[in-house]
Amino acid sequence: MEKNEISILGAGLIGSLLSIYLKKRGLDVSIFEKRLDNRNSQYKEEGRSINMALSDRGWRALEKIGLKDKIMPLAIPMYGRRVHDEHGKTTFIPYGKDDQAIYSISRGRFNRVLIDEAEKEGVKLNFGHRCDHVNIGKGELHFTVGEERSQLHSNVIIGADGAYSSLRMAMQKQARFNYKQEYISHGYKELTIPATAEGEFAMDPNALHIWPRGKFMLIALPNPDKSFTCTLFLPFEGTKVCFDKINDEVDIKSVFKTHFDDAYKLMPNLTEQYFNNPTSALINIECFPWVQDRALLIGDASHAMVPFYGQGMNCGFEDCFILDSLIDKFGTTAWDLIFAKFQKMRKPDTDAICQLAMENFVEMRGAVSDPKFLLRKKIEAKLHALYPNDWVPLYTMVTFSDMPYSEAYAQGKLQEAIMDKVMSSPLITQNWDKLDYGDIIDKMEATKAV
Repeated sequence: MEKNEISILGAGLIGSLLSIYLKKRGLDVSIFEKRLDNRNSQYKEEGRSINMALSDRGWRALEKIGLKDKIMPLAIPMYGRRVHDEHGKTTFIPYGKDDQAIYSISRGRFNRVLIDEAEKEGVKLNFGHRCDHVNIGKGELHFTVGEERSQLHSNVIIGADGAYSSLRMAMQKQARFNYKQEYISHGYKELTIPATAEGEFAMDPNALHIWPRGKFMLIALPNPDKSFTCTLFLPFEGTKVCFDKINDEVDIKSVFKTHFDDAYKLMPNLTEQYFNNPTSALINIECFPWVQDRALLIGDASHAMVPFYGQGMNCGFEDCFILDSLIDKFGTTAWDLIFAKFQKMRKPDTDAICQLAMENFVEMRGAVSDPKFLLRKKIEAKLHALYPNDWVPLYTMVTFSDMPYSEAYAQGKLQEAIMDKVMSSPLITQNWDKLDYGDIIDKMEATKAV
C-alpha cells in the first residue's frame, strides 16, 4: 500500500493554504480533492460563489508565508457598508478608522492562486479523488478515481474538506463524538452588476453595498473587472418574499423593482442569472472532538459558519497560522500533542465566531437601516476615538485585530449591555453628542470588575 507522511483532504482555500505551511516545514504533503483541476477552465464551483472578505486575520496568515504581496492586487478594499434604502438613497457606515478596510476577493481566483503556490512548493496534488472511507485507527484512506478504486496509508490525515467532510463522517461513527448542524431558514443566490458601458464601476467600489429589507437582503462586493458580485439572501419559503414564490420573470422583476429598484436598474441580465444560477443553503456546524489518533479536522470541516461576519475564511486561515505556530514550538513529529493543544485553543474561539455570525445576520438584514442603529454606531465610534484602549467596538476586535474571538465576544456582550442603557434614554437622538463619555467608560469598567 502506498504510504504518505501527511494527507490533506480538500484543495479549497484552507486545504491549499495549509499545504503550503506544512511543505515549507519540509514535510511530505499530498492533497486529495474530489473535484477536477479547474485552473485552466471557466469551471464555476456550484453553490460556493460568495465573494470572500479578507480581513486582518487572513492577511496575517498570508503574510507569514510570504503571499500577502501576491494576493493584494487581486483584492479591492471596502472601507465600510453603503446601505441602500428602498428609495435608492444610500448611507455610508465606516467599518473602523479611515484606513481600516476589509478586502473583496473572488473565491475561485483566490483558490487557483493558492493551488498554484502549493504546486510550486512541491505539494503533491491529486484531483478527481473522491474519498469514500477513512479508517482512522489504521490511517487508511480509500478513494474512487474515475472508475478505479485506490487506497493508501497516511501517517497524518487532515480534513480540510468543508462542511460535508469525509473525515468528519468517519469520526462521527466513533463513540462520544458530538455533532450539531443547523441550516438557517435562508438560502442565497449569486447575481451580477456588470461594469457600465464606459467600463467603470456602476457604484462606489470601495464599500460593501447592502440592501437590508428586514427578513431578506441583497449585498454586492466589487471585482477587479469593475463588476459587482451580488448575493441575494431570501427565506426558502413561508414569507411573502421567498425563493419558493419566485417562479418566473414577472415574479423576479416584481421583487427587485419593489425592494431593490436602484440595483435592478443596473442588472440587465437579472432574469437569466436568477434562473440559471443555483440556490444554495447556509449551514452552521459544531462538533467535538476535532482529533482522533493522528487525524485532525480544520476549517469548515470542524466549524462551518454562516457568512454574515465575513470570518469563515479568515477563521480557517487563522487555524492554519495557529497550527503552524504549534508545529514551530513542538516540532514536526509531536502530532498528538500539537493536535490536542490546537483543538483546546481553537474550540472556544470558533464557537464564539459561529455565534457572532448568526447574530450578525439579524443586524445586516434589518438593523443597519434603523436610524437608532446608525446613531449607536456613531456613539461607539466616538467612544473609541476618545478612549481607544478602553472601548474597542466589537467589529474592530473581530475584524481588525488578532484578539481571540471568545474574548471579543465576551467584551462585546459587556459593551452591548452598556449601550442598551445609553440608547434607552428618550432624548438620546437630540443629546448623543452631549453624553458623558467618561461616565460610560467608568460604568463598563465597573461591570468588568463585577
